Amino acid sequence: MNICKRHFLFGLGGFALTGCSATADSVAPLRRVGQALAPDLQPVDRTDFRNWVATFRARARRAGITDATFDAAFANAGYIPGVITRDGSQIQTRRTFEEYLSIATSDERLAKGRAAIARHGGTLQAVEDRYGVDAMIVAAIWGMESTFGEKRGQIPVISSTATLAFDGRRGAFYESQLIAALRILQRGDTTPARLTGSWAGAMGHTQFIPTSFEGFAVDFNGDGRRDIWADDPGDALASTASYLARNGWRSGLRWGAEAGTGGVSGRSVTPQTGGPTFTVTRNFNVLKTYNNSDFYALAVGHLSDRLGGAGPLRGSFPPDRNGLTRDDRLALQRGLAARGYDIGTIDGVIGARTEAAIRDLQARAGVAVTGTATRDVLTLLR
Repeated sequence: MNICKRHFLFGLGGFALTGCSATADSVAPLRRVGQALAPDLQPVDRTDFRNWVATFRARARRAGITDATFDAAFANAGYIPGVITRDGSQIQTRRTFEEYLSIATSDERLAKGRAAIARHGGTLQAVEDRYGVDAMIVAAIWGMESTFGEKRGQIPVISSTATLAFDGRRGAFYESQLIAALRILQRGDTTPARLTGSWAGAMGHTQFIPTSFEGFAVDFNGDGRRDIWADDPGDALASTASYLARNGWRSGLRWGAEAGTGGVSGRSVTPQTGGPTFTVTRNFNVLKTYNNSDFYALAVGHLSDRLGGAGPLRGSFPPDRNGLTRDDRLALQRGLAARGYDIGTIDGVIGARTEAAIRDLQARAGVAVTGTATRDVLTLLR
C-alpha cells in the first residue's frame, strides 16, 4: 500500500515512570508473540522505548484515544528489533519486469488463485456487484498481497508501528499509523491480539495500512466490525474494492492489455527494454494508487486476466545476461528439482535456493563453482 530505539512488553497498569537511563543495553526478551516469527521479530524490553511510550500517551489522548484503549493495546506490546533491521534494508536486488511477472503469475500462484476463487467466487461476485470493481482485479490484489490469505502477517501492529515511530526515520508517518491502529481497536473492529500484520504495519488479506483501513475499510457481512483479518476474506475483499472505487475505478473498463491484442485504447507502457508493450487505461492509474509501481499495476492486471482464463503473454522477453530465456531457466529449475534439490517455487527466477543448488551440482561435477545459471549448467543436467 505505504528517534531512539525500541521494543518492550509492559503492562501499563503497573508501569511506573522513573529516571531510568535510555540505553540500548537495557533490553530483555518478553513473552513470545508467535512461534512462527523469527527471533528478531519478538518483543524485547527497552527502557528508552518504555519511556517513549509513556510520553506518547499524552499525544494519543489528544487524538481521542482513551486510557482504557491505550492500556489494552500496549499491555503485551514492545520494541521489535527486526522491524528496524528490515526498515533499514529495503533496497533489494532489482528484478526485471520479466522476473517480477514470473513470480506474480507462477503456476503455483495461479493454482492457488483458482482454488481461492472456487471457494469464494460468490463473495467476489457480490463485491463486484456492489462496488463495480472487476472481481478478478480484486482477486489479483488479494493474490499479490497475501497469496490469497496465506501470508497475512503475524507481527503485532501496535508493536511494529510503535517501534518505527520511536525509531524516528519516518517517525511522524508511523506515529500517525499507530494512532490509527489505536482508533481501530477503540472502535471495536478487532482486538489487540488479532491486530497483526507485516513488519511495516500492513494488515489483513489485502494489506491495508491503518490509515487506509480507517479511510476505506467496510463491514461487508454486516456484523458490526470491519474484519480484514478473519479467515473469511469478505470484509477484506470488499474493502479493497471500496478503495479502488473511491479512487476512481471505472466500472466495465479494463485495466489495459498487451499491445496489439485488441479491445483497449490508451497510453503505452514498456516496462522492460525488448519486452512486451502494454496499452493501459485510466484504471491502470487507479491500481497504482494501491502501490505506485508500474510493475505492480501491470502484474495485478495480468494476474487478473490469467485468473479469468486468459493465457500467457504473446510477446517475449530477451535472454538474460547469461543468455538464458525464461523457458531455459524453467528447464534448469525443473532439472534441479528432478535431482532432488529444494529450490522453492519453479518460476524461472534464479534466487538463492537455485544458486545454492547450482553450486552443489557444479561441485559434484568437478567444474568451476559459480552458482550462476548458464547453458553449461543446463548441459550438466542433461
